[in-house]
Amino acid sequence: MSNEQLADLTQPQRDRLAFVELRVRFIGEIQRQDLVSRFGIQSAAATRDLAIYKELAPGNIDYDAKAKCYVLGPDFRPLFEFPPERVLSWLTQGFGDGEPTRLKAWVASEIPSRLTHPDLDVLASVTRAIHQECPLGIEYHSISSGRTEREIVPFALIDNGLRWHVRAFDRKTQEFRDFVITRIKRPVVLKGQPVVTHETSDQDIQWTRIVELELVPHPAQPRPEVTEMDYGMRDGVLRMKLRAATAGYILRKWSVDASPDHSLSGPEYRLWLKNPLALYGVRNALLAPGYRAPDEA
Repeated sequence: MSNEQLADLTQPQRDRLAFVELRVRFIGEIQRQDLVSRFGIQSAAATRDLAIYKELAPGNIDYDAKAKCYVLGPDFRPLFEFPPERVLSWLTQGFGDGEPTRLKAWVASEIPSRLTHPDLDVLASVTRAIHQECPLGIEYHSISSGRTEREIVPFALIDNGLRWHVRAFDRKTQEFRDFVITRIKRPVVLKGQPVVTHETSDQDIQWTRIVELELVPHPAQPRPEVTEMDYGMRDGVLRMKLRAATAGYILRKWSVDASPDHSLSGPEYRLWLKNPLALYGVRNALLAPGYRAPDEA
């Protein structure tokens, strides 16, 4: 396929083809109705779009007559180059799924870039496994264990502010864990392989448990009213409800002093966790700055 062929299409057509590619690559399937619902077009127009995409990118999609949808082809090669931030935004927020063009900003702004980005082919395998509710075979590299072969059952992505994880049941350790996506190599979606009850997300206690944290201006801050303004506090408190599986990440990202006696010092600690007992039983609480378990306090 040449860039000229794609350029000959109208912008709305390219947006729809980009949507087709996003759906198939990261979800694993697309139906005509998905195009109809997303873009408000007729069924016949959706059929033409799918035919055009198939012509421009042979091998990228195949029709599954049994499922009555188009699925990822065995010889998939991306037609569009999507920035990782755009893909992750689409996956987690569900908007901006047209052709990946640079839009002129309405006002001048600057957003610091991340130092790490997940490989899109790896991410695509992870998200297809999540959507299709099936296991994923991976080669995983960790600092403690090095390279290991694993089968995981993924069900959600987690952004800890620095890097992306996938929450999954790990068949090797028989527990729910977070896996750093950049450390995953050679993923294989094990479509059709059964998932048993104890491997599903509703059995993940850390995922289903909701904790309510009370953040207040750090007592060492000279002007607490400014911190209250910055964080939109009400009555001097910012209340947050989080999954237990993400609490430690959030507290570390925002440099929240989680020590019981607000003993951490430094200008980075603008917030203090007023109710540290809320973290009792939260496995990743140890990530929170200054956190001490009740028996250590």
